[in-house]
Amino acid sequence: MKTKISNLFKKKFVRNVIILSGGTVGAQVIAMLFSPVITRIYGPESYGVMGTFSSITRTIIPIAALSYPIAIVLPKDNRDAKGLIRLSLFITIILSMISLIFLVLFNDIIISIFNLKEIGNFLYLIPLTIFFAGFMQVMEQWMIRTKQFSVNARVTLIESLITNLSKVSIGTFYPLSIVLVITTAFTNGIKGFLMFILNKEPVHNKSSKDVSNYKNIKHLAKRHFDFPVYRAPEQFLNAASNSLPILMLTAFFGPVSAGFYTIGRTVLRLPTQLIGKSVGDVFYPRIAEAYNNKENVAMLIKRATLVLVGVGIIPYGTIILFGPQLFKIIFGSDWFIAGKYARWLALWSFFGFINRPSVRSLAVLSAQRFHLFYTILMLIVRLSVLAIGYYIFSSDIVAIALFGITGAILNIGLITITLKISRKETSKNE
Repeated sequence: MKTKISNLFKKKFVRNVIILSGGTVGAQVIAMLFSPVITRIYGPESYGVMGTFSSITRTIIPIAALSYPIAIVLPKDNRDAKGLIRLSLFITIILSMISLIFLVLFNDIIISIFNLKEIGNFLYLIPLTIFFAGFMQVMEQWMIRTKQFSVNARVTLIESLITNLSKVSIGTFYPLSIVLVITTAFTNGIKGFLMFILNKEPVHNKSSKDVSNYKNIKHLAKRHFDFPVYRAPEQFLNAASNSLPILMLTAFFGPVSAGFYTIGRTVLRLPTQLIGKSVGDVFYPRIAEAYNNKENVAMLIKRATLVLVGVGIIPYGTIILFGPQLFKIIFGSDWFIAGKYARWLALWSFFGFINRPSVRSLAVLSAQRFHLFYTILMLIVRLSVLAIGYYIFSSDIVAIALFGITGAILNIGLITITLKISRKETSKNE
């Protein structure tokens, strides 16, 4: 038994997951230690304002560079990878400028349509957030490509410490929602900057052999066209389906309800951030390598999914059973209702946690078109059940319960279909 465990830890995949998870675990431990203090400083309404701003930026952030950064891992040649980096940064700058012009022209109309009076002035932070996000995505994917998992882990830890210290130290004197919003806007910028200064593999090389000219970058843009055409819309819609509930809860039930949802989702994202993302980041280059070498990708996806099932059942099961009581004890009596929200959201979050290998595999399996259409279905269903909860039952709890149950069912379907696609690809290679 000891030999098997020893051999398991010697595997590169497992070691890399542990390294990435280690940094994320440290970051989330810091976040959890600060959370009881932060929730008592700011309260549900301030969290609701921050959640509303975050819901907007999280919808936009995935398409900051039209998903081209995700392609950085794929090329065999580093020159092509660096060409994609230049392409991604160029697109990020252009989109940041477009968003600024759009806000200058239509800010008042956007505030009126979506009832965003509480965060009206904060919307001008969005262009900066887009730039920070695109830069961070480029650096993150470069580190995944160059297997700098230890640096990535260290950055995650430092960024969490800086962000949470800022919320507490500034909030002690100015317990205002603006503090939460600004720290949220700068999170990706801090992380991207830390990655840049700690990076061990130069992204830019002055050698003439390493220079990507305009024609080469244009060629790379065409070669990886499926990322902006399929992956970017899918990521946008997936982010929208995750973020729009906050906007809808704000419109239907007010900012306090949005605050309950925000803290619930923050807690439930912990396992995904602790382990799920680390598994996904390490799994992505591994599944790409396996596909190129004509290995059994279906078996790899299945094994990784089952591991996550075993890991996730305890934290999510605990929230389902004892959510309201735990939230009241940890965050204060004002957050008891948030625990009720979390109980239902845990169903959706658990299956979202275990679908990381499937989601990462779809790009490698050239199934991004399917992923886009499936995400559209998810968005329609999620928004529909929230509307049903409001218009038919007039209950925020019922709306969240329907949202959690349908989210779980849809994620089960995604995993099942991905395994079916991977089996077909495996049979072709046999």
